Amino acid sequence: MTHLTEHSLVQGGRSAAFATACVRGGVAAGLGVGALAVLVIVAWISSPFPDSGAGGALHLAAGLWLLAHGVELVRTDTLGGLPAPLGIVPLLTAALPVWLVFRTARSTLDPADETGPRPSPAGTLGAVSGGYLLVAAVIVVYSESGPLPADLVTAGLWLPGVVLGAAGAGVWTALGRPLPGREEAAAALRGAAAGLVTLLAGGAVLAGTALVWHAGAARASYEGIAGEWSGRVALALLVLALLPNAAVWAAAYGLGPGVALGTGALATPLGLVGDPAVPPFPLLAALPPEGRGGWPQWAAAAVPLVAAVVLGRSVGRATGTGRARETALAALGAAWASGAAVAVLAGAAGGPLGSGRLLAFGPVWWQAGAAAVLWGVAVGLPTALAVRAWGRRVPRPKPPKPPKPPKQPKAARTAEAPALAATVPAPGAAAPAPPVFDFSLNGLDGLGGLNGPSGLADLDDDEGYVPYDYLPASWETAPTPSTPPAPRPAPAPRPDTEPPRPSGTTGAEREATPKDTPLGPV
Repeated sequence: MTHLTEHSLVQGGRSAAFATACVRGGVAAGLGVGALAVLVIVAWISSPFPDSGAGGALHLAAGLWLLAHGVELVRTDTLGGLPAPLGIVPLLTAALPVWLVFRTARSTLDPADETGPRPSPAGTLGAVSGGYLLVAAVIVVYSESGPLPADLVTAGLWLPGVVLGAAGAGVWTALGRPLPGREEAAAALRGAAAGLVTLLAGGAVLAGTALVWHAGAARASYEGIAGEWSGRVALALLVLALLPNAAVWAAAYGLGPGVALGTGALATPLGLVGDPAVPPFPLLAALPPEGRGGWPQWAAAAVPLVAAVVLGRSVGRATGTGRARETALAALGAAWASGAAVAVLAGAAGGPLGSGRLLAFGPVWWQAGAAAVLWGVAVGLPTALAVRAWGRRVPRPKPPKPPKPPKQPKAARTAEAPALAATVPAPGAAAPAPPVFDFSLNGLDGLGGLNGPSGLADLDDDEGYVPYDYLPASWETAPTPSTPPAPRPAPAPRPDTEPPRPSGTTGAEREATPKDTPLGPV
């Protein structure tokens, strides 16, 4: 009974955690809609000539929220009376709902209170996404009665995809960002991320440089559209929300396929062909001029080149200890992963701006993705193999440098200078006399000379006496032999002679020593 009770409590706790996660997903959707609604209502209040009431402002906020998830809107109040699609997503506005879903899924799976029950990773993904999509379905139905109704086909495709992707990223982060077990798969994902970040950063630099280059045209377009100060603020916010789109457009331009400026018009680094249908907008003033491209346009190819080099370097360093085949497979995987990410971003950054010639506007998603894959294979793969080979080289050992002699202190050098000067003779002085060595045997006078009664002549009677023990052969220092000579055997003592004495015994000591006789000492 106790086991059944505990099991039911656990199941009840998990069900409550699942319901809580679903509610939290709905709250995240409501926060996103509320934030956009506040901005739209503030702009509506500050506008001196509002076109509609508060209901129109709320419908506009709902439409913008759906557009941030990739849902196309349909404009019904056109001049021609025909509905016109609007599919370009301001990527900066998409950051808020995506971040809300991501944070909700992460905090649900990794709560601050570890003791409470929590759903499984799959349950968290389903609960958070389900609660969010329930609120999104209500907003889609609400937008149908406004001036910007949602396209149901894109709402059924893009909206669930964005929500599930953001929630999945949150669950992956809560689990510690695990990567595939194989080394080349993890290296491919890291290389693709490094290459994509470099490509987008380079696109932002290109877009900013082009805007600065055409600052006059951009300012004239801004002043012509804005009007009153409230319109200027709203237009400035719209330009700010479209800045990430400009970075993606510039990256696609540098990749090679370029961007479409209406049906039949294409801008690439080689030039602008066709008749572009460009509406007046500050960001569009940075587009290249018509005609054949020059070196400023060709320089845009440096962005994907650097991105492919960064991709290959990351893969080569991550797989440097493996085989060349593993490095090549990882580089190919990174190229395909980066191409898929570029295709998704290009599809979100571009789209229709209206009907007719404005149906195709921005980068073509499949062309941009294919170009990113080609750059990764053509440049990233050789770079990865080269980095791997460079990292596996065996460095040559350098010979050790001899130690430097220690420097003499300054006080010692100054003290030695006068002594050295004293040893050097003056130019007019006589040279000092060479030293005289005394080789006489005057030191032996106390011993009676060589022929005295107690002199060295008496030592000749000693057969073990070696005169070279006393007098050197020459005054030069003899070289020390490598091996000492073998000692000479001492001669056997004769019976009528006394035993040999050590060579160090002097004649005076021998004279002072009493001689032994058969009758005793004398």
